[in-house]
Amino acid sequence: MHSILLNRLILRRFATDLLGVSTDSEYNGKRGKMLFPPACDGGDRGHGAAVWPVIGLGPTMSVSSAERTRQQQLLREAEGYLELVTVFEDRWMLDRRRREPLARRALDILARIGRRHPERARVQFLKGHALRVLERYDEAVEPLESAAELMPDHIAIWLMLGWCYKRCGRLDLAIRSLERASRVDPGEAIVYYNLACYWSLAGNVRKAIPLLAKALVMDPNYRDLIAGESDFDPVRDHPDFRALVSVTV
Repeated sequence: MHSILLNRLILRRFATDLLGVSTDSEYNGKRGKMLFPPACDGGDRGHGAAVWPVIGLGPTMSVSSAERTRQQQLLREAEGYLELVTVFEDRWMLDRRRREPLARRALDILARIGRRHPERARVQFLKGHALRVLERYDEAVEPLESAAELMPDHIAIWLMLGWCYKRCGRLDLAIRSLERASRVDPGEAIVYYNLACYWSLAGNVRKAIPLLAKALVMDPNYRDLIAGESDFDPVRDHPDFRALVSVTV
């Protein structure tokens, strides 16, 4: 799976699902939106009512207004650092030397947010995202699993979990995560493309090729990625694969 594709999906789906706005950068030209705009009213980078539901906040877990404001500011700051890494990656990919300080800074900020923060899923997702940027995939799994437990209907979490599981040598869990993503939203081509990649790596041609075919029907632009996709090397010489990718569209 290409990191650019995953980052586009993260930006687009979370903003669309949780904010009700479109952030398809290359489609509407509105680049630079925050990965997760503020969940509180007003502020200098977002307006409107809270969009992340309050999770696990009981009567004994309330926080003062001033503390909540401070923690929201920290959350926005962490988001901003991660957005610098990802939002323009398809045009100006940062090298590792520049990416890592931004991701480490985001982690440092997130560590200052209390464990009882009402938007725990958001915090956990950002932790996992930062650790993924740092290529600390095994460490990223735990916060991403926590985010998935709290927000099981958000496809970007499952995609990122699949990304990390694969790089931890758990292809079985990567496939399981993407299959969950396909149930959450059967209309996303990237899910089937990535599942095809994972089944190819598992050596299962019978599963990989129909999934890739489905992704190409949903979004023919994925055809441009196949030649350079090393995940398909295990099945590249199979006659059915060659027939599929040779189809002129």
